[in-house]
Amino acid sequence: MTPRAATTARYLVLTLMAVAVLLPFVSIVLTALQPSGAQVSGISIPTTWTWSNFADAWRAADFGRLMLSGVLIAAGVVPLALVLAALAGYSLATLNPLGGRALSVAFVLGLTLPIELVVVALYFDLQQVGLTNSYAGAILAETALFMPFGVYWMQNHFASVPAELLEAARVDGARSFTVLRRVLLPISWPAITTLGVLYFMWSWNQFLLIIVLMQDPGRRTAPTGLAFFVGQYSTNIPLVSAASLLVIGPIVVVYLAFQRNFVNGLTQGAVKG
Repeated sequence: MTPRAATTARYLVLTLMAVAVLLPFVSIVLTALQPSGAQVSGISIPTTWTWSNFADAWRAADFGRLMLSGVLIAAGVVPLALVLAALAGYSLATLNPLGGRALSVAFVLGLTLPIELVVVALYFDLQQVGLTNSYAGAILAETALFMPFGVYWMQNHFASVPAELLEAARVDGARSFTVLRRVLLPISWPAITTLGVLYFMWSWNQFLLIIVLMQDPGRRTAPTGLAFFVGQYSTNIPLVSAASLLVIGPIVVVYLAFQRNFVNGLTQGAVKG
């Protein structure tokens, strides 16, 4: 195959993949703009563009309160999880702590632990210390849930930094924390940003953990509210589609805001390799 044919084939495959990803999203958008209560089959252009579906879904599901809860939880989870993952990843990658290899294996094994296996025990543990039905309990639980991937991600990133760079900083008298703060973190923003976007997405989409820990409907998040909304308005497909778009909207906004750093963080390892 000639280089030109190979390039054409790659672009063709990427185009087909983009269409496969975007087509369902376009279908949901067009459905959300159909008249409320309309029977929709497949992809169809609305005869009447009904933008009021979004306002109706917002009021019916009380998304203002639900999204505020989601933002409060994510605002606590993302920075806390990033700090802990960076510190643990830095230690395991560069400081060779006692039992570091075993800890690394334990974090990797943590990636295989399903939330369904521990959520009930976690509920009773948090209940004993008064952290159920509270934002603090949800933040701590999600942070712990996300730690295995975060530590694995940051450990691999810091391990890919040339050892000569760290040695030069230590020769100049920099202590471990100074090396992390002044040498590693400034060159790690793509990786940190990517992890932060993933944390926000996972926190925002968290369903089972929130619905178990938050018995008060007023403290639940948008995805949990959407589940009850779908059950109530399951026959009104345009209204349900509008509600779904409202729930995924913040994720799209965050991704677009950090798109360049997110892509750089994902491809950084491949470029270095």
